[in-house]
Amino acid sequence: MDLIREYEQRGLMAEVKYNMSFTAGSLFFLESQEIAEIYFDYKSWKVVKEKVLSDNLIQSRTKASLKRFNREIIQRLEFLNEAQLALLISGTSQEKKYVLWYALCQKHEFVKEFAIEVLREKFLLLNFKVTYRDFDIFFNKKAEWHEELDQLTTSTRNKLRQVLFRIMREADILLPDDSINTIHLTPCFLESFNSPQFKDFLIFPLADQEIKRLCQ
Repeated sequence: MDLIREYEQRGLMAEVKYNMSFTAGSLFFLESQEIAEIYFDYKSWKVVKEKVLSDNLIQSRTKASLKRFNREIIQRLEFLNEAQLALLISGTSQEKKYVLWYALCQKHEFVKEFAIEVLREKFLLLNFKVTYRDFDIFFNKKAEWHEELDQLTTSTRNKLRQVLFRIMREADILLPDDSINTIHLTPCFLESFNSPQFKDFLIFPLADQEIKRLCQ
């Protein structure tokens, strides 16, 4: 993509330090819905965080993992507006998964760039199979710009790959055989955006013409 090449030329991509904490868990489908409901009770993320910790609402086995999961989920959900949070409660299963995929990509630049530069590019080329080799090529490319990636151990890198593919399957972005799934963004999902913009939907495997239509 021209925009991505422009960023690389200007050296802006290296200025963003990747946060790889998405390996803490998964898409957090059920947990995110419960936390969204609590948010509407208090309208305060600070209170929500305290409530989840005090009541162990995530049902974590250890206090350390409870804190880690709680922090990761809430930091993702904080990127959503109230209409999107409401969709997590009242939407269809598919709408909820797409909202959570959107939230994940907003928090984690690494995942967003993978979605745009690998998933969507393969889709546009009518190459619908996503492989571990695709991830490795992408990772190596990014490691040239990001020291934090270059310093990761092989085992950590493998875990990143494993977790990301699991999340993409959970979000129905990938099918069980790691083929790119057909994406259908519903009117309710689109209406949850205050003002839909082209860039919002680049994380989904959709053609430019379809994204432009959705933004009208």
